[in-house]
Amino acid sequence: MLTSLGLDAVSEAVYRCMLAYPKDGVRALAERLTLPEEDVRRSLDLLSELALVRPSHEQAGELHAVSPAVGMELLMARQQAELAAQKLRIEASRAAAAQLIAEFADLKPAASQNGVEQLTGLDEIRDRIAGLARGLRTEIMTFAPGGRHSPESIEASKPHDQDLLGRGVRMRTVYLDSVRNSQPTVAYVSWLEKLGGEVRTSPELPTRMIIFDRNAALIPVSSEDTRSGAVVLTGQGTLTALCALFENVWAAAQPLSGRASRDETGLSPQEAAVVRLLSQGLTDEAIAKRLAVSARTARRQATDLMEQLGARSRFEFGVRAVQQGWLPHGR
Repeated sequence: MLTSLGLDAVSEAVYRCMLAYPKDGVRALAERLTLPEEDVRRSLDLLSELALVRPSHEQAGELHAVSPAVGMELLMARQQAELAAQKLRIEASRAAAAQLIAEFADLKPAASQNGVEQLTGLDEIRDRIAGLARGLRTEIMTFAPGGRHSPESIEASKPHDQDLLGRGVRMRTVYLDSVRNSQPTVAYVSWLEKLGGEVRTSPELPTRMIIFDRNAALIPVSSEDTRSGAVVLTGQGTLTALCALFENVWAAAQPLSGRASRDETGLSPQEAAVVRLLSQGLTDEAIAKRLAVSARTARRQATDLMEQLGARSRFEFGVRAVQQGWLPHGR
């Protein structure tokens, strides 16, 4: 029953028995539960690690089971910390994926025979995108980290969007949260959703990316200059990883048609991203570029967050952010 909190069935049985018979030692517990003493000792080690048992103050050398009220709070706090750590690991995986993607810029042209096709220049990139879009049958998944769209680019996109959705192609797009402040982009998304398109936003995106029918993915070779070149990836292993990356980001993203929800600490997704990037030592300018906002906006958000915690330096901010629960311990 408590396996979701980190206890196996044997350890849970030992803990329950200790609560019911607090005077029992290892031998008595083993007899009551018809278990080998070795299994009971192994369970006691786990219970001690989880702080569910501690040395008794009354009987030297004996162990005491903490009350369930205290014990369950400890287990849930531990699980929350592990979830926070897992979130950081996911973010690190995104960064690693983005780095791996960027390394394709160094591939030699001969590699095009091994599931990698190199494209040079904006014209070649657009022609290839058009060709892949014409062959679409089921779905297209897109990361669009460039911020707001110009009215001209929106009007140019609409005929292609109508064609794809009219053919029954599922269209999913993740934008940055900053597009919520662009009225033309919000109006475009509203139009797209009425036709059946699906749009969400995320505070950060690892790279620009388009995946066609899970059979091909187009990635720029440089996040600094997406017009200079791109690669089309068709290797099964690479596509499996990129599709999983998209699904992971999509699941955590927020529908643009709704308000971005705040987490349990009261931070919006973009504020949480600023906290995380500040803790990584990024400058206001680097944060602005990552989130597709102005340097002034990034500076204001960083200043507001520091003032909320009463921090006078970024180092002090990192410490206070951990204490406040904005960052997990051991960041």
